[in-house]
Amino acid sequence: MTGPTPIDPVALAAALIRCPSVTPADAGALATLAAALEPHGFRCQHLRFSAPDTADVDNLYARWGEGGRNFCFAGHTDVVPPGDRAAWSTDPFAGTIRDGWLIGRGAADMKGGVAAFAAAASQFLARRGPAFAGSISLLITGDEEGVSINGTAKVLDWLAGRGEKLDACVVGEPTNPDALGDMIKIGRRGSLNAVLTVEGIQGHTAYPHLADNPAHRLVRMLADLTSLPLDEGTEHFQPSTLQISTIDIGNPAANVIPGAARAAFNIRFNDRWTGASLEAWLRDRLEGHGGRWSLNIRHSGDAFLTPPGALAALIAEAVLAETGRRPEFSTTGGTSDARFIAKYCPVAEFGLVGRTMHKADEAVALDDLRRLTEIYARVLDHYFAAPG
Repeated sequence: MTGPTPIDPVALAAALIRCPSVTPADAGALATLAAALEPHGFRCQHLRFSAPDTADVDNLYARWGEGGRNFCFAGHTDVVPPGDRAAWSTDPFAGTIRDGWLIGRGAADMKGGVAAFAAAASQFLARRGPAFAGSISLLITGDEEGVSINGTAKVLDWLAGRGEKLDACVVGEPTNPDALGDMIKIGRRGSLNAVLTVEGIQGHTAYPHLADNPAHRLVRMLADLTSLPLDEGTEHFQPSTLQISTIDIGNPAANVIPGAARAAFNIRFNDRWTGASLEAWLRDRLEGHGGRWSLNIRHSGDAFLTPPGALAALIAEAVLAETGRRPEFSTTGGTSDARFIAKYCPVAEFGLVGRTMHKADEAVALDDLRRLTEIYARVLDHYFAAPG
């Protein structure tokens, strides 16, 4: 008696794209994935989490097996909005296949990667059969492109509460700049957003002695924060950077000194810092300027690193065998949900080419989807062939 036909990554990716799951909406994406996995013996658990002042978010944890080491694939089915639909050559949620490409919102980031996870697991299980004694899981959230409160972090808490352990994890973010096999992410920088508000006294520009111009003080404070490098980088990370993203006064009158001035900035930081140490540094620098000001900080995660070792090497060997490329180990780019997973088990990121992510006509080459599936299947083969 033969088992079910292994999952086709192209067909599943197209089906997922046809679910318009703009964060935090699910739009049937997780049910589509579960329907593909369940015939292969995965036990699928749909998890909805909520928090004050945030939307409820649907997540999926699917596991094959009850014992042995648990190898996890993690990712997300939520996507960013399509933007101006006139800029697309096709409906962004049609899952159009044209000239060897799959086009649609989420094709690269990261419904294609999720489909490759599922297809690789189904291929691996078809080869190994029911006697396989390990476990394979998929942790898929609908809250990665949003505030990331009711997604991966809460699924991990839920797993810990059940005593369920992850032993290794690959996150399928689109890590490759130009070609499949370019890059594996072994860590990510931390991120901190801040809004600095400086209070003053409104007045007439002809009588500055009767006012207190907050714009002048804000400019000096920002110059202080940006005058010197935060650091020179560390062994695996680029130098930390502070980038001012906006300065807002909202004053339409050229002859009025404003009563308040605001600026927002973002810091991408390496493992020399934590969110707490950066906040302390910021407040210490700003205190010297006096006056009335406030600093509102939102810290989305510290830098994390899985030092080059068994997991990264295993992925690299699978990539080399399939593509002929030896990938670079990197920590560049923005944040990802791997920052949550790193607290629980070794984690690395490898996925599709990211050149079109978040753009109009986001697309992935069909050949890359199939090769990524083979890479993930090789990762499983090598992981479970190694001693536990």
